[in-house]
Amino acid sequence: MTRALVIVLSTLVIRLSLPVPVHAAGQLSQPAPGAAVDIPADYVIGPGDVLNIVFWRDTEMSLEVVVRPDGKISMPLLYDVDAAGLTPEQLRKRLSEAASELIEAPNVAVVVKAINSRFVYITGKVAKAGPYPIQGSLNVMQLIATAGGVAEYANSKNIVIMRSERGQTKSFKFNYKEVINQR
Repeated sequence: MTRALVIVLSTLVIRLSLPVPVHAAGQLSQPAPGAAVDIPADYVIGPGDVLNIVFWRDTEMSLEVVVRPDGKISMPLLYDVDAAGLTPEQLRKRLSEAASELIEAPNVAVVVKAINSRFVYITGKVAKAGPYPIQGSLNVMQLIATAGGVAEYANSKNIVIMRSERGQTKSFKFNYKEVINQR
């Protein structure tokens, strides 16, 4: 299930493919970057995410994997395992159960190395429309700047942030001009 956040600026659209809380001043909550990925409480594995699967005392079963577009990961002896849509803990349990037929009392860890399944899609009256990966904490102003800023004739007073979650769309108003003038 893909959840998305969409920002509409005149004909500018910014869509986030994740459940991102939107705060009053357009601040979007996201995990901070660092040595270890800070996993949001509602995080589920998605295509493109990089996982380190560690079987304690079994280096041949341990490896780094990228979740394929079909949502599966390939593991030695376990072959293709569904990963997308699961939490890391659910995947750990699934791998442990599958490996228990081959390994006595497997001890498995699933470490999220990179979250690549969360994107913002920006289209419309900006300099560089397209998909952008969500890395760290971003607000609406940063997303617009990432896309090269608003175009000259964009209706920047009337940005609508549309968030799709569980099949429903919610809208939030954002006034770019007002935020710029506060600085």
